[in-house]
This record gives sequence, C-alpha cells and structure tokens, in this order.
Amino acid sequence: MAAAAVPWRRGAVSAVAAVTAVVTGLAGPALAAPGVSPPAVDQAADPGTTIDVDKVVSTPPIPPKPDVVLLVDTTGSMGGAIANVRANLQQVITDVRSAQPGAQFAVASYRDTGDGAELFRVRQDLTDDATALQNAVNGLAAGGGGDAPEAWVNALFEVSDGAVTYRSGSSRLVVLVGDAPSHDPSNGRTLAQATAALQADDARVLAVDVTGGAGGLDATGQATAVTTATGGQLVGSSPSTVTAAILAGLRDLDVTVTPTVTSCDAGLSVSFDAASRTQQSGTDVPFAETITVAAGATQGAVLHCTVDFLLNGLSGGSAFTQTITVRVNDVTPPTVVVDDRTVEATSPAGAVIDYPASATDNVDGPLTPTCVPPPGSTFPLGDTTVTCTATDAAGNTGSDTAVMRVVDTTAPDTACVPTNNPSGDNEPGSYNPDGFYQLTSTDVVDTAVEVFIGDSADPSVRFGPFPAGTKIKLVQAPGAQSKVKDGTGDVDYKVTLNGDAVITGVDNAGNVSDPALCLVAPPPK
Repeated sequence: MAAAAVPWRRGAVSAVAAVTAVVTGLAGPALAAPGVSPPAVDQAADPGTTIDVDKVVSTPPIPPKPDVVLLVDTTGSMGGAIANVRANLQQVITDVRSAQPGAQFAVASYRDTGDGAELFRVRQDLTDDATALQNAVNGLAAGGGGDAPEAWVNALFEVSDGAVTYRSGSSRLVVLVGDAPSHDPSNGRTLAQATAALQADDARVLAVDVTGGAGGLDATGQATAVTTATGGQLVGSSPSTVTAAILAGLRDLDVTVTPTVTSCDAGLSVSFDAASRTQQSGTDVPFAETITVAAGATQGAVLHCTVDFLLNGLSGGSAFTQTITVRVNDVTPPTVVVDDRTVEATSPAGAVIDYPASATDNVDGPLTPTCVPPPGSTFPLGDTTVTCTATDAAGNTGSDTAVMRVVDTTAPDTACVPTNNPSGDNEPGSYNPDGFYQLTSTDVVDTAVEVFIGDSADPSVRFGPFPAGTKIKLVQAPGAQSKVKDGTGDVDYKVTLNGDAVITGVDNAGNVSDPALCLVAPPPK
C-alpha cells in the first residue's frame, strides 16, 4: 500500500527523537519522586483557625498499577512495525516497570473480517512474565488484509468484553497499533459500542498511528473519537519507532489527581481549592489545601486526618497518602473561684480570714491559685479586695476577685462598778449607800469606748460622753434638776439624778451596750 502522511499530534515523536528516547528511557530533566509534598503536616493551631498548605502532587510518568494491552494490527502492511515491537518489547516492559513495578501486559492482534481466526486473537492474557510476553510478540506475523479498512473497532470491543482479564483497581490502557481505519460496524460492532465498552472498563486508548499504511488509524477521525472519549491519546510513528511512540504515549497520558479525605477526627476538616485536577502524567499538580480547626475543637487534643491523592481514581500507594496532625492549642484560661466573705472583727486589727479559693483548667485540671492578700491574712475593718490568679501549662491566666469584709457589730460590755468613799475607809457593799461608782466599758475593737449616763426616772436625760474609767458620785434628788458637776479629788464628776443612773457604752461602730444600773441611795427621810 502507498504510504500516507500522518498529521503531527501531541505526543508524536520524530524517528531520531524516538530512538533516542528508547535508548535513554525517555530521559529528561530530573523530576521529583512521585508522591505528595509535603507528605505530612504537623502543626499547632488555635480553635477556630485554619492552616493553609501548598500541596504539590508529583505524578508518576505512567499511571499506577497499569494493565497494558498491546493490540497490534497484523495485516500485510505492518511487517516493519511488528518487527520493531518484537525487537524492543523488553525495553518497553523495562521502562514501564521502572515507573510502575506492578505493571502487567497482554498481547492481542487483529486483522480484517475476511481473515478468519486472525480477525481477533488474544496471544497472551495479562501477565508479569516477560518471557511469555516476548513469545507472544514473536508469534505475531504480518499477513492478510487486502483493503484499507481493518477490523480494530471489533478488536476494541472484544478486549473490553471479557477477552482480557483486567485486575481489580488497575489502570487500563489499550495500545492500539495500526496503519488503517476500521470498518464501522466491524464484525457487527460499531465504534459507539466499542467506545461504550471501553468506558465501562475505565480503559483508555493510546492509538499509535503507523505511517506508510492505508491512510492511518485516523483517516476518518475514528482514532480521535475513541481516544478523546476514553481520555487517551493519538500519537504518530514510523514503523521503525513504534515502541518509542508507545513509551512516549504512555508517559504523555493525562492523569487526574483527586484529593480524598479518608479519615478525620472530629474537630478537624480538610478542603482543597479544586475537587480534582487533570494534567499530563509525570508533571507536578498543585493544590491549595486548607485545614480547618473547629471553634469547638477539644483544646489540648491531638487531632489527625488522612488524605489520599488518587490517580485516575486509583491509589498511588503510600507516597500519595498525606497525614495531618494538629495539636489544638489550649487558649482557655483557668476558671478561678473566690467568694466574698463577711466576718466579725476579733481585735482592733480586724480579723483573720482563711478563705477558700479554687482553680480548674479545661486541660490541666485542678490548679492552686495564688491570692493577694493570701488566705489566713489579718484583714482590717472595712472592705479589702482579694485577687486570685492561676496560670495553666499553656500560659493562660485566669483570675477572680472577692471582697473580704470585716465588720464590728459586737456591742461593748459596760458596767457601773461601786467604789469606796474617798473620804473614808469603808468598802462599798452591794448597796453602796455613799454612791461612789466607776464607769467601765470594754470593746473587742475600740480601745476607748464612750460612756453615757441616763436617768432611770427621766428617759430624756443623757449626759456624756465620758471616757471609760470615769469615777462619779451619784446623788438621788427626786424633783430636782438632773445635772453633772465637776467632782473633787479622784472623783471626776458629781451627778445628780431623779432616779438611778443608767450607764451605756457606745463604740466607734455605733454599737450600744446593754444598760448597766448604778443604784443611788435614796435621800434620808
């Protein structure tokens, strides 16, 4: 058949470039090892905040776990292409496995509808046995055909209709090698049916359009249609560089990277700026990752997430798994509790208050607060503000205040103590007919209580104040005016009343003592 020109397409290689690629294993600039970078995130964060991470997924040059079916046209015009595949098959296997060690290959062939048993044959089902594959390719021989269209539409349908046993979870690649278009329908199968079968298998078609045949695989646009529909690629090649084109095409397929959150502790979530991105395999795919710590995340907890970056929906292995560890900062200060207290003064200095105070932290648990003034201090009369603080291990400080109030509500003790007559030696008896008394009043707080003198016969009378310890001479004079005069000697005052003297003490807080009576001898009759 006359050679037909093949248009230059994405991934097409010149003969020189292709041969060089085979020899060097398609060497190029050093690429990052396939995987996700950074592979781990380990940070501390406050509740209600986010962590932004620039992720780069370095995709492998060939999709993961590839099941590669070499589907070769063995009609008469394909002798040179078959010879190239036969000679360089091991190089193809080696190069593919250098990128994906788990790759398996199958070999199938097709001719035309008039070629009987050679219409479609599986020469070797999927295997990792390189010798068995080589034997299968060695058995390929050019022959038959006769007209321009061949029967590769039927062959694509057969491959996806159970003729090849794909592994579960594999990347399925059908490498269609031919130099002519296909009948449509072919052996009763249409291109639409073949495409649907390929799509059902999630299989991509890499069409290697060999020059020199009858118009090429894409003479009527069929190869473009099936590669586009399956996410594959159409590349051109001379018969002597078919294997180089296969390698170039396998390394030039698009790969879709999909970040998938496989697990996440409560309080932590992960999102990305795109649900997925599709780029040429072997390139770096960027993502902007946002890790969100919930406002209600448990403070002090260590939270984890795992994200798998799937390649064409498949796991790329541990290198494509990202681990996230977030230590949630403790931002809540301890709760400190100290309560107001009111106590009675016990001395002029006030009172000792041994008040309770407590502190509890959401992470550290019970803490011992520091209080100023501390419990057990002597607090003066009046109000004193106490401040208690506690600091947790994260440096958060909580505080509380209380008012310690010392009050004086205790009245003085007041008495009217009979004393001797300073002019005689007689000691006063229980009746004290001479009327000499000392006024006493003591208080737990005040050192100088004021004393007042009242008249039991006239409630309106109130003399004073006098200092405690004052000595008086009482005289009862019914009908006379109550009065107080200066005394003589050690008698401070002479007090004349209509009745008995009623003595009360009043402290600085205004507390009034119970009355004490100074009995006055009635005047003689």
